[in-house]
Amino acid sequence: PFFSLPRQLIFCALAVLAEERKPIECLDAFGATGIMGLQWAKHLQSSVKVTINDCNENSVTMIKENCHLNKMKVKLNTKEEDHVEAMGDGEESTDIIEVTKMDANVIMHLRAFDFIHLDPYGTSVNYLDSAFRNVRNLGIVSLTSTDISSLYAKAQHVALRHYGGTIVRTEYYRELAARIVIAAVTRAAARCNKGIEVLLAVALEHFVLVVVRVLRGPTPADDSAKKIRYLIHCQWCEERIFQKEGNMLEENPYQQLPCDCHGSMPGKTAVVLGPLWSGALFNTGFLRRMLVEAVQYGLDETQPLLKTLVSEAECTTLKHFTTPSAGDENKQEECGVYIKTPKASTESYLVPGKRKTEEVLRSAVKRQKAEHSAEHPAFYYNIHRHSIKGMNMPKLNKFLTYLSDAGYRVSRTHFDPMGVRTNAPLAQFKMGQAEGPVHLPGEVQVEEVPAAADDKGEDTEFLEDDQSGVAAAVFSHGHTAHCAAE
Repeated sequence: PFFSLPRQLIFCALAVLAEERKPIECLDAFGATGIMGLQWAKHLQSSVKVTINDCNENSVTMIKENCHLNKMKVKLNTKEEDHVEAMGDGEESTDIIEVTKMDANVIMHLRAFDFIHLDPYGTSVNYLDSAFRNVRNLGIVSLTSTDISSLYAKAQHVALRHYGGTIVRTEYYRELAARIVIAAVTRAAARCNKGIEVLLAVALEHFVLVVVRVLRGPTPADDSAKKIRYLIHCQWCEERIFQKEGNMLEENPYQQLPCDCHGSMPGKTAVVLGPLWSGALFNTGFLRRMLVEAVQYGLDETQPLLKTLVSEAECTTLKHFTTPSAGDENKQEECGVYIKTPKASTESYLVPGKRKTEEVLRSAVKRQKAEHSAEHPAFYYNIHRHSIKGMNMPKLNKFLTYLSDAGYRVSRTHFDPMGVRTNAPLAQFKMGQAEGPVHLPGEVQVEEVPAAADDKGEDTEFLEDDQSGVAAAVFSHGHTAHCAAE
């Protein structure tokens, strides 16, 4: 394939940033074969200055060979001391890729970058402090974590060790994973007096990918740190809610939960998870611009996922969703930054290659406050796990329409093909199955098969739906399961 899925998403994010200011200095901190940095340089050309780093001698040799194979000039720096001279010469042309051989933490401490991508083997937490140390204001840090055994709550002690958070296996375990990673990112940024804005968070079978924009200053840092909160999770019905802000002890924290499981059952029925990121997981404007880039560069594999992410970010069903074309681009504005488009020049707003002006930065802060007031609902419910005994299962799209007609925000979610992201309470969610279009002929009867928590959705196959381009799901026998407690 031209790109793997995570590489496609990262490329689109970088392409969007390259439209905002040029040239941008970007770092692939764990180069391996150098494929990612080479794709950046080859397709974005003079818009980017690419540095590919790896601490392994064999990898650096392979990166050099691959650069020559792609007719790219190589500027090699293998010693830490060389960097001051190397950056001072000022005569490098745009088709040069800089290849460095050093520890990723060292190069990020030595140099400032506009775009940093971290993809170590396993967790990224060892590199977060260095990444935020020198990343430029309104730059982007992206990271791919492949330590899914800890993030997906199979090795909970490792999650506590690496991320400083307590998690258990839940129906929404993938979103939980994304939120615990973002919480670690937020804390690392805050230690450097920087805040973050999450542009996208994707958690699929083998990886968790998080892309954040960096907002320099103690005020954004404080605002971001306030969004790290604990989550109360009911072990019986899987209802969940972020704990209220404030440090006063509450006599009965169970009252915060919308369900009444604690009142009807003996003993403790809920657990406190986290701390987790409680803010938005997506920026709609940025995702739409990523979709424009995906179309422009012919990245077919990532377009259906980006469409799902946009509808999830807006929390609307796909029938209301319009695919952006290059012509719509001139109306896109995000974080107070006006984007270069065919119809409108940005020269009056941005000085090429320079940091944003004070006015644009101030409007960015105002815009952020306005954006965050309309965040999408946190978390989602799996329609199979919350179906009512003896009731026919409504088809997912009809169920979405029912909740939407009832006045709730609702969308599908990329985290779970049978998940529904909505601000409807769980009681309404179940009522929707009883009152909604349930008795229509030809509906599928859901089997009553109790399943262990670890089996949730493990054998889901993704299929592509021709009409909407959204992932649909086929569950193997025994995984269309209800909560055993029900």
